Amino acid sequence: MTSTATPTARSRRAGGGAPLPGYLLRRFGTSVLLLVGVTVVTFVLTTLVPGDPIAAALGEGAASNPATVEAYRERYGLDRSLPERYVIYLGHLLQGDLGTSLQTGRPVLEDLAVAVPATVEIALGAIVVSLAVGLTLGTVAAHRAGRLSDQAVRVFSLLGLSVPTFWLAITAYHLFFLNLGLVPGSGRLSPALTPPPRITGLYTVDFILNGDPVGFIDAVAHLTLPVTVLSLFTIGLLTRFIRTSVLEVLGTDYIRAARAKGLPRRRVIFAYVLRSASLPILTMIGIAFGALLSGTVLVEAVFAWPGLGTYAYNAAIGLDLPAVMGVGLVVGVIYLGINFVVDLLYGVLDPRVRLG
Repeated sequence: MTSTATPTARSRRAGGGAPLPGYLLRRFGTSVLLLVGVTVVTFVLTTLVPGDPIAAALGEGAASNPATVEAYRERYGLDRSLPERYVIYLGHLLQGDLGTSLQTGRPVLEDLAVAVPATVEIALGAIVVSLAVGLTLGTVAAHRAGRLSDQAVRVFSLLGLSVPTFWLAITAYHLFFLNLGLVPGSGRLSPALTPPPRITGLYTVDFILNGDPVGFIDAVAHLTLPVTVLSLFTIGLLTRFIRTSVLEVLGTDYIRAARAKGLPRRRVIFAYVLRSASLPILTMIGIAFGALLSGTVLVEAVFAWPGLGTYAYNAAIGLDLPAVMGVGLVVGVIYLGINFVVDLLYGVLDPRVRLG
């Protein structure tokens, strides 16, 4: 008898999971709803910020003039009710308008277009270095559990997690820049060089695309210290997590069976162990990358890096509410984007996830 079951039903019974487009559509819809929630939270929290943003923007002298204050409130819609202001804010967001920074006098979107790529550049470098080192050390430690090399890796990862990042940044700055002069200590580029024509906002990438090896080498040199400092904590985190995940997989029956069949060790590691441990590791990588993008304030301050952390700090101390709201929105979008990519990879690596 010919089966009348649909291809989708047959694939589900076979463990193939739901179709990928439907899975992606559900995840995208969830991300959109969460993004609306982010706008609400960001808007409400900025209204609860202590201090007087009007006095911070106008100065004490101008803020003492009622006519000036009233004109300012009317210009920026501060004389309206909270729901009205949110609706206006949401309408501006849909038009790509994040407002005007009270400190720089430029559109917040323009400021963020400069600050975000600077932070993305050091965060990308840090996550690539952290993943390469953490995956290697964690896998080696798991395969040599209880031995001297495993103990050494665990001590190293513990040190990476324990040493305060700001202290490490200051120490690295004084040692490798001020005392030894091995690498540049501040900024994204040497004063003698001009930034490359903007394509992506990432200096290293833009120098390559413009065929400028001298600028590329200089940009990499300026990345060395901040990337190294940011990487150490993430290396410790990923090493310990990967070691635990790989150990759990090594104890399963099918790994013992693969070894008993005499399969090459390298094939067992890459084709079986790391693939089975990839889902929890992928989750941790997403969390670590989001933390790197949104938590670089102290490192950027030490190395005078003009990124999102520096911009957020200046906006906060100056009660620049449009800038603060813009930073909050960008951080929310970053985490939502990372989670969406992780969900996408989940669905590709394990079709059973699509049924959830």
